[in-house]
This record gives sequence, C-alpha cells and structure tokens, in this order.
Amino acid sequence: MMDPASAVFFNRELSWLAFNERVLAQAFDGATPLLERVKFAAIAASNLDEFFMVRVAALKRAVEEGDAPDLAGMPASQQLVAIGKGTQRFVASLYDVTRNTLIPKLAKHGIRIVAWDDVQPHDQAALRTMFRESVLPVLTPLAIDISRPFPLLSSLSVNLALLLAPAAGSDQRRLAIVQVPTGLSRLVRLTPGEATTFVLLEDVIRANLGELFTGQQILETAVMRLARDAEMEIDDEGGWTHLEQVERELRRRRRSDVVRLEIEESASADLQELLREQLDVLPEDVFTVPGPLDLRVLSGLTELPGFPELRDPPFQPVNLLEDQPDLDLFALVDDHDVLLHHPYDSFDPVVALVAQAADDPDVLAIKHTLYRTSTGSPIIASLQRAAEQNKHVTVLVELTARFDEERNIQWARALEAAGAHVIYGVLGYKTHAKICLIVKRTPAGIRRYVHVGTGNYNERTARLYTDFGLITSSAAIAEDATRFFSTLTGYSDPPRLKKLAMAPTGLRQRFLKLIAREQRRAETGQPAEIVAKMNSLVDAEIIDALYRAAGAGVRIQLNVRGICALRPGLPGFADNIEVVSVVDRFLEHSRIYFFLNGGESEVYLASADWMTRNLDKRVELMFPVEDPSHKNRVIHVLRAMFLDTVKSSRLAPDGSYHPRQPSPGEAPFRVQQFLQDEAQRALAFARQRAAMRLTPREAGRQR
Repeated sequence: MMDPASAVFFNRELSWLAFNERVLAQAFDGATPLLERVKFAAIAASNLDEFFMVRVAALKRAVEEGDAPDLAGMPASQQLVAIGKGTQRFVASLYDVTRNTLIPKLAKHGIRIVAWDDVQPHDQAALRTMFRESVLPVLTPLAIDISRPFPLLSSLSVNLALLLAPAAGSDQRRLAIVQVPTGLSRLVRLTPGEATTFVLLEDVIRANLGELFTGQQILETAVMRLARDAEMEIDDEGGWTHLEQVERELRRRRRSDVVRLEIEESASADLQELLREQLDVLPEDVFTVPGPLDLRVLSGLTELPGFPELRDPPFQPVNLLEDQPDLDLFALVDDHDVLLHHPYDSFDPVVALVAQAADDPDVLAIKHTLYRTSTGSPIIASLQRAAEQNKHVTVLVELTARFDEERNIQWARALEAAGAHVIYGVLGYKTHAKICLIVKRTPAGIRRYVHVGTGNYNERTARLYTDFGLITSSAAIAEDATRFFSTLTGYSDPPRLKKLAMAPTGLRQRFLKLIAREQRRAETGQPAEIVAKMNSLVDAEIIDALYRAAGAGVRIQLNVRGICALRPGLPGFADNIEVVSVVDRFLEHSRIYFFLNGGESEVYLASADWMTRNLDKRVELMFPVEDPSHKNRVIHVLRAMFLDTVKSSRLAPDGSYHPRQPSPGEAPFRVQQFLQDEAQRALAFARQRAAMRLTPREAGRQR
C-alpha cells in the first residue's frame, strides 16, 4: 500500500464538510424553488449535528488514544483544528443565507417567523394566555448552585440559560436553565387568522420567564444548545445480551461528553464562560450564532400546506400495480424478474410482495433483514400478521442503526410478541444488507422468491432516495439467500455463494478481483473501463487498486455523492479517473458497479459503499444484474449521472469541487429531471398498455 503521507488521499472529514457545503449550495441556488431551498438549509444543519456527534466525537477520542494519523497523514488533533475552522465558516454561511435570503423571501410570500418585540400587543396577550395554559405546566426551571449541580441536558435540546441577580446576603450571580419542551412545536402560530406567521417557542418562554422566577431579577438570558457524543461502544464482555448492551449504551449516550455548544451571539462573555465551565467544553467547541438556534426548525415551514409555486413540481412514480392493484406478484415474478428504480418506480410492489406473502396460505416462511424503516411501517405490519398466522417468520434487526436504535428495539419486540423469530443483529458487525426471502409451496414444489436492494425497507424514504431493487425467483440467487440467512442465524461457516457477494467474508476480494481484471485487460491493450456510483469512497485498498488500474490505462468514472478520499487527476496515479457528485431533489443513494470486461460487461448493485466499514465491519450484499434489458437500464442511468451540468460538481486534484457547466452550445442537462421525464413517459405508456390490455411482458419489451 502507498505511504499514507504521500498526499494521494484526501482527509475523509474535510471531504465530508465539502459534501455538506454542496448540500448548502442548494439553499443558495436561486433556480431552486424557495421552500426546497429552505429544506436544504435544514438538511445541512441536521447533517452538521450528526457530524459532530459521530465524527468529531470519534476524533476527540482518537486524540486521547494516541493521536494517530489518518490516510492523508493528518493526526486527529490536526483534523480537529481544520474541522473547527471549516465548520465555523460553514455555520456563518448557513446563517447568512437563512437570515439574509431565505427568511426575507419567505416573508414576501406570507410565511413569517417574527420576534416577540415585533408582535402586536393584542397578539402578545393571546400568546401569554397560551403560555399559561399550554406551556407553563410543562416547564421546569432548574436552579444551579452548590446543592443543585448543572442539569443533564439532552443532546440537541434547545434551552434558555439565565443569569440571575445575587440572592440577599450574597455577591454571587446565579445560573438557571429552562429546557424548551421537545413535545411542543417550536413554531407557535401567531393567531388562527395568520396561519403562516409564527413566533418561536423559546421566544414566548423568554418573554414570560417572570412567571417561572417570581420575585427574581433576571440579568440576562440566552438560547443555548449542545451536542453529545453519540457513538456506541458495544463489546461481548460482562454477560450482557446484545439487546441489553444496546439499551445500556442508549442510557449512557444521555450522559456522554459534550462535543459542541451553540449559544446566541448576544450572550455575554461571562455567561458563555459559566456555561463552558459547567459543561467542560473547550473554547474552540463553542459556536456563537445570530439565531435562531437549531435550524432544523425550518423543516416545519416546508411542511406547510399550499404554496405549490414554492415547491418542486409533484412527481408520480411508475407503479406496476396502478392498473392491477390485486396483481399476483408471485405469478409475475415466475414469468420474469422485476427491476425497480426508486423513486422513479414506486416502492408499492415491495410492500405488496410482503403483504401478499403474509396472507398467502401457501407461503411457509419469510426471512427479512431490517435496518431502518418508517413509523407505522406496513412491512412490519405484514411480518407481524404472517407470524400471527403461524408462518415461519425470521427477522434480522439491526439494533445499532444510528439514531434509530430505540425505534428498532420497540418494533423488534413487537415482532417477537407476534411470534416472529427476531435476531438482534450480529455482534461486532452491523447488518446493512437489504434482502427478503419468501418460501412458498407451489404445484411444482417449493419455490423461493427474493427481493434484494440497495436501500432500506422504508416506503417513505423510497420517495426521497434513489435506490435499485430486484425481485426474482432465480434459483441460484434464492440458494444464496438461503445460505446467507443460515450463516447469520446459525453456526455455518462463511457461505459459498454463486451469484451474491457478501461482506465481510468475500465482498472486498470480489471488488479487488474485478478491478484487477480490468487492469490486466488494459495492460494487454484491450479496452478497459470501470464506472461506479456510491455514497462514499474511503477504503485505502480499493483506492490503491483503482490507482493501479488507472495507471495501466483503465478509464475510471466515479459518481461519489459524499466523502471521497481518492484524489483524481494526479499524474501517474489518477490521470484517467473522473470524480463527480450530484446533489439534487432526491438523495442519491444507489450503489452501482460496472466493469467493461472486454465488452462482456458486468453490472452489480449493492448495499455497500467502497468504505472500510462496509467491507470489513458490516454485513452487506452485492448482486448481479443479468437480464439484458435490466442491465441496459442500469447502465443507462449510471452513464447519465456523468452528463449532468446543472446539479453536478467535479472533484479537482486539490480537493475542491467545481460546478459543471454546459459546453458552448450544449443544452443544460439535469439528470434527475431527465429520469423523471423518462418515468412520466413510462407511466403514460403503462396507462396506454392498460387500455390496450397488453401483458406485463409485452409492455416490458416495448419500454
């Protein structure tokens, strides 16, 4: 492997910050509808929260454990300095666009967030009544002194910090905290008649603090918020079950170290210092902002009804069930495989497949992995129903899907109560694979049906994330799926798979062999090409293999949405490597891997990125796309990703990203809009097909 200090790798944390800057850039884009710009600002703010709770927290621990350098040769302490400077600039940019552009533009359309002092007296009176009736009973003022230590504030909660005048006979100013209730909306409607004018809940509370601190002199108040280390430390010692360890770590997370403190910029130096001392926060971890804190609150504005002119045009995905809601999916898949590209294709067939399996008396067993799913998930409801009907239901639940742990525990227990056999993950590895296996009795004997995909079993995010899924009755894939589940639930050795590739047992080597094969073809003068799409690329061994392949003459195109540690364009290493990133209406989430293979192209879809954690520390699956029409469709989508000149950026050798512009005379090309337009044409044809009563196979050939 190359020397990590040789500057052939980018630092992953700074690469992530560059990604979040691309997200925030959508909030600056005047061509994007206003409420969509607001949505991107809220997403960028939420992303930054998670970055601090996970990545910055990990770096702080790394400093304590030896300050080892990363692939780019940067010690953890140096990374923290660079991150501090970068995030301070990012926060300044985030508040600049929010306060100076987005909020004023919203006001012009009648959507307003107003300060308490700007509220008319009669409206203030109504808000005071609301405060006494609905807010005051929920609040708990927390005084801080020798006998009452600083309260355990939950991560990401919004709080009011107060400085109070000294008590009689003392010269010590006093500190108090009031936590803004998380169960109440932060967006308080001014009056029913002005349904889109709001006051922030913390401003209402601040204006009425006298009712909480009767007879006390309040010298100063400031809104503050903290983020805590959210990493889990799971081990196999102490006799705890995996479920018990996760629950224990969730409790520990509430008391974990503070990694960032946000406070209003109007707060005095004295108040800031008091809070820093109480929370044990370093000066560089304090962010003073002009407010409002926690810009995730903007998401509430994007959910307001109406305002179609401020949103992306509505989009209706293609749904093969549209004209046949009772279509027998098992019969359909007996006839031919079904490839779905979400959100352009509806996720409904996947939901319907599990529902039909639950209710079909000939279905004997359902085996399913679940990583993240929706509240009130219809898939979980179907699995519960199947278990209650005495079908053999096995669900492998990943308890440690970050920030979904508590929800996963709740519905895993609900599945157990229904009679399902629940496997609480694989100790030491996150189960990130997306697969469902259905075993059915048919007149011809036992038959197995498989859904395998790149995204989660979540019908809500399937409308927002781009992912591929395949429904098949392929005997070879079904045999692999059976071996996969047997390995995870029993004591089997790593499975020998025919079609699927599994991490952590063989996926890394499979990728390396595929890359090396293209390299050998290039070395013998044959055309050689690798085209891949993923969320992140940070694995050193994979990057080294790509560098060697590029050096041999392999043409490599990489569509990497987020983090990229590979440095394109380096002479001798990456002359033939292009890296682009697309950030648009839908979150690019699918993982596609194409290898030219001397003209006998191979296409794979996977749940795994080219990250060390995916290849070595997670249970992942990659599956081939072999049907010629399906393969052509995936290649068509993949190549189109590199044509975007509207929402795409190109990575330069110095680590900067530059928006791609159309060449002179070239029409702008926006890949997601292009795919939406194709989907609409397919939808129109599907309706025409229904009218003409064509069979699904006939329609598939015409599409």
